[in-house]
Amino acid sequence: MLDADLAALYEVETGALVRAVKRNAYRFPEDFMFQLTPPEFDNLRCQFGISSSWGGRRHPPYAFTEQGVAMLSSVLRSKRAAQVNVEIMRTCVRLRRILAENAGLAQRLDELEKKYDVQFKVVFDAIRQLMQPPSPQRRKIGFATDPDDNVIAHDRPARRNRKP
Repeated sequence: MLDADLAALYEVETGALVRAVKRNAYRFPEDFMFQLTPPEFDNLRCQFGISSSWGGRRHPPYAFTEQGVAMLSSVLRSKRAAQVNVEIMRTCVRLRRILAENAGLAQRLDELEKKYDVQFKVVFDAIRQLMQPPSPQRRKIGFATDPDDNVIAHDRPARRNRKP
């Protein structure tokens, strides 16, 4: 999780969270926390539309692993930090359980596919497709061109010819 997201959960300013981490740097080895590289930060800025000149962040954020999040609650030492830490740990356990179940299901599916004929390949492919996380579908808006270079308007009501 990124430092700004954690700061919001812990109800502290991002700067205060980062200062607490830097004061206790010995508690945060590389597998607990790392700072995004400049290219990663630029990519993040592009995705979220964060300004680089006025407002927004000027330094790459810190990313915390599950262990880093657990360590944060001991560094921040507040009741809120302890409550947030408990909820984040519960969420991580649930995610690991879900991943393990899907891994087991994928393994069983592979075993079944080896066992049965090619006629079931379509069924196995469909099941694998259902196991994939859904991709967000966005409807197209604005203008597009067709192969004949005629402009086509999308998502606009048809115009009626009105008589004056």
